[in-house]
Amino acid sequence: MASTSRNPTTRPARTGGGRRPINPRVLQEVSLRYFMEVAHAGSVTEAAARLEVAPSAVSRQIARLERELDTLLFERRARGMTLNSAGELLAAHARRTWLDIERVTDEILALRGLRQGDVRIAATEGFAYDFLPALVADFQTESQGIRFTVDMCVASEVARRVREGAVDIGVTVSLASERGLNVEFRHPSPILAVMAPDHPLAKRRQVSLAQVVAYPLALPAPASTLRQLLDISCTRQALALDPVVTSDHLYPLIQYVARSRAVTFCGEIALRPQLQAKTVAAVALRDREMNERYFEVQTMAGRHLPEAARAFINHLRETVRHHF
Repeated sequence: MASTSRNPTTRPARTGGGRRPINPRVLQEVSLRYFMEVAHAGSVTEAAARLEVAPSAVSRQIARLERELDTLLFERRARGMTLNSAGELLAAHARRTWLDIERVTDEILALRGLRQGDVRIAATEGFAYDFLPALVADFQTESQGIRFTVDMCVASEVARRVREGAVDIGVTVSLASERGLNVEFRHPSPILAVMAPDHPLAKRRQVSLAQVVAYPLALPAPASTLRQLLDISCTRQALALDPVVTSDHLYPLIQYVARSRAVTFCGEIALRPQLQAKTVAAVALRDREMNERYFEVQTMAGRHLPEAARAFINHLRETVRHHF
């Protein structure tokens, strides 16, 4: 007898006419909440502890979802559970459902004349430190009922939080488009050489990396997108990068070069306060890779944003277009 293959993530179809219709009531709040907690925790036991319920209650809800949807949602492993492709689809549905509920709640308040709402932002350090706080303060002069949360994280974490709906808006720099993200606004963000105002290179209109590496260097950590671009360009040109100071934060590097003969690298938006105060100088780089980076405002693909988040994005877009 010939054997038949079976999809490991799908239970066999029931007899008597194939699969039965999915009961939409299975996608209710409790089931989805327990499912999402297991997805985040990676185990039923940890999810139950966070939810303050018995592990058996969590297991029953997961089993019910899998039975009604007629498919497995997790890969069971010795050290926990991870979402399979069907589970990823359901998780995306759950995130959008809750985000839509938040949006509708804000819109109902707006109908009652209550200009309220919460805007959650994740941003890389260069934008979270000065640029975004100033924008938020300016925005709130006209919309005082809007509350903001601004979290600082690396570029990959910004993208993950936006993709999973943990934040409404991501403000970051990017080298290429990413799956699951919608780019609301994109603006060139070339990398500049940053140094003290009296540095020998400070008065030049443009310099090359070959000229810059002749001086002491203060560089970001290897994991940063800025450092990766520097490494790519220097490797192509057979230039050696030998930093005297390395940091995984931007502003210690800027403070260091302001007091030394070293050079660091940064984009204009993140550097604007220091340039206005004339504590540092910035010179354009002529190397191709240094001009292939973009400032991006990211949102979750396919999501209908709350009115407050959409209004803030418009405010951000106009500020960048007019001042940078």
